[in-house]
Amino acid sequence: MTEENKEIMTIEQAQEKLVELSFKKDELKKQYEELNEQLENVLTILGLGNYFKDKDGTVYKVVVPKGSFVSFKHIDFVRTKRGMEKIGSLSQKEAKELMGE
Repeated sequence: MTEENKEIMTIEQAQEKLVELSFKKDELKKQYEELNEQLENVLTILGLGNYFKDKDGTVYKVVVPKGSFVSFKHIDFVRTKRGMEKIGSLSQKEAKELMGE
């Protein structure tokens, strides 16, 4: 994000926005995982090497992927566990130290 595109907000507003985006990211991740599971089920039914053309002329072929695209971020966040999660990406111990508890 360039300096021109950054919204002007207070630290408190940025903290609230981070929490909001964190919940949204978790929900999208869940949807993405569900979508991938459904897609894998359909691909298994179609079978490796099978191919077909849709009504618009696009050809699909079931293949073994050559790899996955990996995106590396320049900045991200970690957080303690939420609700019934087993573990968060930030330890409770470190969080207490950071918060002076």
